[in-house]
Amino acid sequence: MARKILTVFGTRPEAIKLFPLVHTLEGDARFVSRVCVTGQHRGMLDQVLQIAGVAPDHDLDVMQPDQSLDALTARLLTGIGQVLDAERPDWVVVQGDTATAMCGALAAYYRKIRVAHVEAGLRSGHIYHPWPEEANRKIIGTMAHLHCAPTDTAADALRGENVDPATIHVTGNTVIDALHWVTARIRERPEIAGGLAQWETRFAGRRIIGVTSHRRENFGEGMQAIAGAIRRIAARDDVALIFPVHLNPHVRQVMQAELAGLDNVALIEPLDYPHFARLLDIATLMLTDSGGVQEEAPALGKPVLVMRETTERPEGIAAGTARLVGTDAARIVAETCRLLDDADAYAAMARAHNPFGDGTSAQRIVDLLAAG
Repeated sequence: MARKILTVFGTRPEAIKLFPLVHTLEGDARFVSRVCVTGQHRGMLDQVLQIAGVAPDHDLDVMQPDQSLDALTARLLTGIGQVLDAERPDWVVVQGDTATAMCGALAAYYRKIRVAHVEAGLRSGHIYHPWPEEANRKIIGTMAHLHCAPTDTAADALRGENVDPATIHVTGNTVIDALHWVTARIRERPEIAGGLAQWETRFAGRRIIGVTSHRRENFGEGMQAIAGAIRRIAARDDVALIFPVHLNPHVRQVMQAELAGLDNVALIEPLDYPHFARLLDIATLMLTDSGGVQEEAPALGKPVLVMRETTERPEGIAAGTARLVGTDAARIVAETCRLLDDADAYAAMARAHNPFGDGTSAQRIVDLLAAG
């Protein structure tokens, strides 16, 4: 009898990292695949669903204006619980470290349904960095029956927490599967990522720096410092910065106030997945506080400067594909200029081996679900 798998996700990064798994499950006769989305990122989630051709079986649409984390958690837990009662799956699959992932695992645990955790074992070692994601990961790790660790480092972290070694498997990260999928689609249909053409034309002859910033722990002084660093970098006449600005007002208000009107800074709306892949492709380097960019950009040979104090992806730091620069404006500027001005330093990062996967992670995970 085919096993029923319920894949639960709610944010854009989760959708990107799980659609390769959904595709693989749907093409495998060993499984009945069901999808529940929570709408934790409404518009950005829907973009990925449309591009990837994923039609959810359940959509909880949980977000409300200015919703607190505890109110969100309550809505997620009860909403996912109702879906589990209706579907009664053999496995629940969650990914990463979001409130959706944590509540999906907890609701499954309450019903004694097995949980598979994709991208398991990431740890920064600091419960407030990233916040609240570090705690979410650890909570999921105590309940999961299958831990799909992207790297040996992540697997070692789980073993260090006394997780049963038989449940830990190094699978690589499905984000690389997704990136390979979307870049192949862009080659077939360039128009799906053609929305950046105006900026590519406008900034011709300049080196493009891609920027993303949205982490909660950077709200306030950190976000102000990041904006100040971008302003100083933009004073160079050989660069341009393309910054898809997150919808959160804690990000948007600061960046508009500090950077609007600069000729070589494009403050643009959040990008759908093909356009973001295109930004990675045309960028010389990435400035980010995102987790996923630390994995994606090195797959295209692009150095990453991580504007955070800690990272739950130390493999990139160790491999040399990424460097922690924190939110000190002077350091962000200095490290950016070093990569722009020192060809050897740039090449060392651009050519470093990406430790996060080879593009076949989804099939490995599906085979583990079949064997478990």
